Amino acid sequence: MVFIPTFFFVSITPGMCMTLALSLGMTVGVRRTLWMMLGELVGVGVVACLAVLGVAAIMLQYPLLFQGLKYAGGLYLAWLGIQLWRSKGKLALSPVDAGPRHIPIKTLISQGFITAIANPKGWAFFVALLPPFIDQGAPLLGQLAILVSMILVLEFSCLLLYASGGRTLSRVLQQKNKVQLMNRLAGTLMLGVALWLALG
Repeated sequence: MVFIPTFFFVSITPGMCMTLALSLGMTVGVRRTLWMMLGELVGVGVVACLAVLGVAAIMLQYPLLFQGLKYAGGLYLAWLGIQLWRSKGKLALSPVDAGPRHIPIKTLISQGFITAIANPKGWAFFVALLPPFIDQGAPLLGQLAILVSMILVLEFSCLLLYASGGRTLSRVLQQKNKVQLMNRLAGTLMLGVALWLALG
């Protein structure tokens, strides 16, 4: 109940992957942009799995360090939430340039994958947010499958929204007040999760 809306608002906030989906949706069309989404989702799945496995290894071998990581993650989310509240629409997009319209499928897939893997904020977010959702008394594999599945469904939904939104969505994202509202919703959810971590 907490994870889904938080990750949805984080995903839908303009960033590297969403900007790429918007740009490609406008230039090569939604159907061809699906190839980029395939690569991006594979990349996000890899990052999420590595984050969960890394956190789980720490959790099993160093319980105190796991607690520290959990609180550090909460502090990071609180800081990120405050930054989103103070952003004043800084994530507003500039008009997207109509780039090349004939991009090979392999290039689209690799572009999506590299964008997801090379995004440091994605790594930081997964490491910060996933620990509190791992049940130490339950098998890890089942939890990993559920968490990553939810992440990929939400990520794909947001990518599709950006790619299909085209010019209408780009006009919305060029308005600072619209982006500011989205940032504040995401920021509020992150602050809520940080408080939940502190109390839990």
